[in-house]
Amino acid sequence: MTPLPPRDRDCRPVRRRSWLEVRWRQFRNAPRPIVRAVAANLVIATLLGVLYLGYDVALDRGAVLPGGDLRLVFLALYVVLVAAVGSLVTYLVVPLPSGADTRRLRSPWSAFLGFLAALPIAYLVLAVLVDVVRPLLG
Repeated sequence: MTPLPPRDRDCRPVRRRSWLEVRWRQFRNAPRPIVRAVAANLVIATLLGVLYLGYDVALDRGAVLPGGDLRLVFLALYVVLVAAVGSLVTYLVVPLPSGADTRRLRSPWSAFLGFLAALPIAYLVLAVLVDVVRPLLG
């Protein structure tokens, strides 16, 4: 015996959503902690990325800076700072869900969520700055 398709209140069969419709709905209705973690990391990655881009442009235009060309060191420092500061800001901004124990507002999981969001965001922001914005600056 096959199960009957789900029905809504008017007794009409419920239309099955496509994969794309489901993903679009999930994107539009993302949980607030995820949105906060991504937004915090995006702001930090953008600010630090703009600083790196300024350093990169200054070196390409012939600026003589102490230490010479330290772009690789600054890239590594950029990723570490985005991950660390993004984790900290997410820890401070993203509280536990309301159904959790009310005495503890934050958890190490909030920081870990920020860390997991920071790594791809750091890469994507850096890729956009170096591959899109940098050529526009000449």
